[in-house]
Amino acid sequence: MPTAMMGKATILLLAASLFETAYPALAGDVAEPAGYRMEDYRAPVPDALRGARVVTTAEAETLWRDKTAVFFDVMPKTPKPANLPAGTIWRDAVRTDIAGSVWLPNVGYGAITEETAAYFRNGLAAHAPAKTDPILFYCMTDCWMSWNAAKRALEWGYTSVIWYPGGADGWEKAGLPVAEAKPFDEAAQKLLQ
Repeated sequence: MPTAMMGKATILLLAASLFETAYPALAGDVAEPAGYRMEDYRAPVPDALRGARVVTTAEAETLWRDKTAVFFDVMPKTPKPANLPAGTIWRDAVRTDIAGSVWLPNVGYGAITEETAAYFRNGLAAHAPAKTDPILFYCMTDCWMSWNAAKRALEWGYTSVIWYPGGADGWEKAGLPVAEAKPFDEAAQKLLQ
């Protein structure tokens, strides 16, 4: 091979290597981390979660139509800005999720407080009383919140954990039913018991 061609080949290999280092998700699969994802939650996700079943939109739709899994939306709730001028009216952002889901906001962060963990456990117990009940977690496409929440449920002993990485936007893009969501209300749940 002529020297000029070898130089060009070397440059191309170096460029490909740098691209893969800078943009691993674009260059190939995302590795499943050993722990929780702690930052950059809106980023490409792995194809798997050890111990969980990963489903496509079509598979999630079958579970939804057959009512064979409880769907948990774990998208965070938009917080009220701390620096709003006095008298400013704040309206919560509308959350649209898969119709019939239970919205457990803020439980998908990598680190959660004891209060948030208790809220998460209570939400799971209220809607999936047996740890063998099929439970499906989602948020948005390329969102680590659902991956973290599903991983946490596995660690808490749930044995039929399903992860839907397509999320609410993937579901809606497929033309499937969505509805306006309200966060799970523990106090209201206790009144029903």
